[in-house]
Amino acid sequence: MLKPAPLDTDAQPCAGINLLDFDEAGLVAVFEGLGERPFRATQVLKWIHQQQVTEFAAMTNLSKVLRARLAESARIPLPEVLLEKVSADGTRKWVLSVDARNRIETVFIPEPGRGTLCVSSQVGCALDCQFCSTAKQGFSRNLSTAEIISQLWLVNQRLGALEAEGADPGRVTNVVFMGMGEPMLNFEAVLAASNIMLNDNAYGLSRRRVTVSTAGVVPKIDRLASESGVALAISLHATTDALRDTIVPINRKYPLGELLAACNRFLEQRPKGDQITYEYVMLDGINDSRDDAERLVRLLDPHKSKINLIPFNPFPQAAYTRSQPEAIAAFQSRLQAAGFVTTVRKTRGDDIDAACGQLVGQVAARGRKWRLAADAGTHRTADSGPVGA
Repeated sequence: MLKPAPLDTDAQPCAGINLLDFDEAGLVAVFEGLGERPFRATQVLKWIHQQQVTEFAAMTNLSKVLRARLAESARIPLPEVLLEKVSADGTRKWVLSVDARNRIETVFIPEPGRGTLCVSSQVGCALDCQFCSTAKQGFSRNLSTAEIISQLWLVNQRLGALEAEGADPGRVTNVVFMGMGEPMLNFEAVLAASNIMLNDNAYGLSRRRVTVSTAGVVPKIDRLASESGVALAISLHATTDALRDTIVPINRKYPLGELLAACNRFLEQRPKGDQITYEYVMLDGINDSRDDAERLVRLLDPHKSKINLIPFNPFPQAAYTRSQPEAIAAFQSRLQAAGFVTTVRKTRGDDIDAACGQLVGQVAARGRKWRLAADAGTHRTADSGPVGA
């Protein structure tokens, strides 16, 4: 059974058990503690995540006594939506308030036959990847399970409301942990949230449609392999330890050899045919040469790997520029010739600063005064951006 991740002291205080913090196993324990049968957990899970009901009085298949007890002892709070923007290409971005000092962002990207939601797992990030402006803002705190899953809850609610009004905004079919933060450094909350996403009594997403991305926290890759069925993406971005030590500093602790060995162990515990997605941001003159492509071919196995090339999206004071289109095309061509499924990520939502690497809004590190720009169009955060199975 997963326990909810401890909340940061910056979080707004509120009495009662937050039911969004629990997957089904956790809810079973909650209801057993109330002297109730385990099936109550399933009923409440469906009310919250499928019916989107947050008022206990409306959960009509619960007894009146239980509804009254829940109203006294539990709660289902949701973040405040501070901003919603819609791109010309249909991409939607929300800025959410999770407490008095901290804001997060989530982005929905509709495509024919699918819709990908990119969720945040932390406020800020401590890994200091050099091409990422989130790292420049520093780290404030982990998100709770409730704060992670509520991103999916809120987006589903908003998309459903738009559909009811006659619009066709798309629906969430894939979730990727590629917003702000390093998911593996908030492992317990991310695992619990992904369990809710996969649960047929909640969102019922398939395991290949929930993807956790990491810059290379090796011990947590091993835990993910043994404790979850979700897909894995690796923010690789370099083919030598020397370069990766610089642009992805966690490589100094877990170098490429250890990282790739962990990836192999991950696939050993997955069904035959499963692959890992390797994300590779294209930086002009840094990692986009023919030699880089050749090293990548030697590092990875085309039967076990998908490669996602990401044209770098600049942010203010960025030390890098985007690779030239011809360099990206040549890089992709070499990988494809070696048998790798290789895509070049399309830029989506750039007119609302929601493109890959250009999420909008400003989230300050602990102790730094925070403010939200009125237009929220002048500040950017950079993360790998979404992929999906």
